Amino acid sequence: MQELKVVSSGRDFGALKDSMQRYVDLDVLPGVSWAVLSGRDLVDVNQVGWADRESRVALRSDHIFRAFSNTKLVTSMAVLLLFEAGHFALDDPIERFIPKLGNRRVLRRDPSSIDDTDPAAERITIRHLLTHTSGLSYGLFDPGTVLYKAYQARKVLSPMNTLEAMTDVIADLPLSFHPGTAWQYSVATDVLARLVEVVSGQAFDAFIKARVLDPLGMVDTGFVVPQADRDRFVAYYAGANLLNPMEPGLTRTDDAPYPQAYLRPAPNLSGGGGLVSTLPDMLALVRSLLPDGPSLLKPETLSLMMSNQLPAGMSIAFAGLGPVPGKGFGLAGSVTIAPSAIDPPDSLGEFQWGGVAGTHWWISPRHKLAGVMMAQRQMAFWHPYSFEFKKRVFHAMGV
Repeated sequence: MQELKVVSSGRDFGALKDSMQRYVDLDVLPGVSWAVLSGRDLVDVNQVGWADRESRVALRSDHIFRAFSNTKLVTSMAVLLLFEAGHFALDDPIERFIPKLGNRRVLRRDPSSIDDTDPAAERITIRHLLTHTSGLSYGLFDPGTVLYKAYQARKVLSPMNTLEAMTDVIADLPLSFHPGTAWQYSVATDVLARLVEVVSGQAFDAFIKARVLDPLGMVDTGFVVPQADRDRFVAYYAGANLLNPMEPGLTRTDDAPYPQAYLRPAPNLSGGGGLVSTLPDMLALVRSLLPDGPSLLKPETLSLMMSNQLPAGMSIAFAGLGPVPGKGFGLAGSVTIAPSAIDPPDSLGEFQWGGVAGTHWWISPRHKLAGVMMAQRQMAFWHPYSFEFKKRVFHAMGV
């Protein structure tokens, strides 16, 4: 584990700690671990609450978390490393490397069946996949739709599917919209993980270990928690109400998303959500994206990664929840193009993403600030605590 050496900033983060403790005291979160970067300097690191409430194990900085969609940052970096090496252009069609993803069809409006389709007007490109504008679905957030039912019936997200097998399954399913015309969170990043395998000739886990994890010293990040480290793997909890994240009440649910997840190898090396990680490892990853220090990617690639790639007038939009105004998308995360009432007031250009259980990272290029948070509560992505964390950091740093 990398040493978390704090550089004195002369700033008081006491209000930040108090606010995070309140979420634990209210029985909304089991625990929260976080770190704050000013430039590349670590200016605050702390934890409150529990890694295991039932056994009263206090949360430490070396505890291992389910990263879920924070995995996407690693996958996007792997893709961009291959892009920099000249293996493809971002606007190359994915079918050049995965032929089965060519000749796509798109569901018509209000389809009566999965076969109610038209030919796709555009081919899926690598940029579409990086920005979640490919037309693919997740089969998670749109229950009742014909595409949701098809993804569920064909077990697209089964841990028993290899990346190749998963890609073969979705190749036979229609898109939900014409590529490039809308934003929808999807299995696109898992397809990108398969792209990494095809282009590199390596298994996805081997490639990211050699090219991302080992170079950054991310020694506790992987698809399985080693037997010797099981005592550092935090418990997992479900909230009382998925639609109201502030309703008190937590229920332990270690077998989600499936029994023995992350404790034994599974064929699916999910580039969209399969990794476990620690606060120090995630901090090393985020720090590598900041200027004035060693990085895995070129400055121009990092700038592209953190710039909004969506067409004018398009914002991210989650199925069932509608558009998220003011939020565009780069090549690995959301980009704030117009701060909302719950954002820090001066957060224009902020680059961020997170995982469904509350692991979250953000970078403010304008203010040279960054933060990483780790929690383990189902449906804690863009939870109120993550916005309060950022606001408290901005206030403490005088922004």
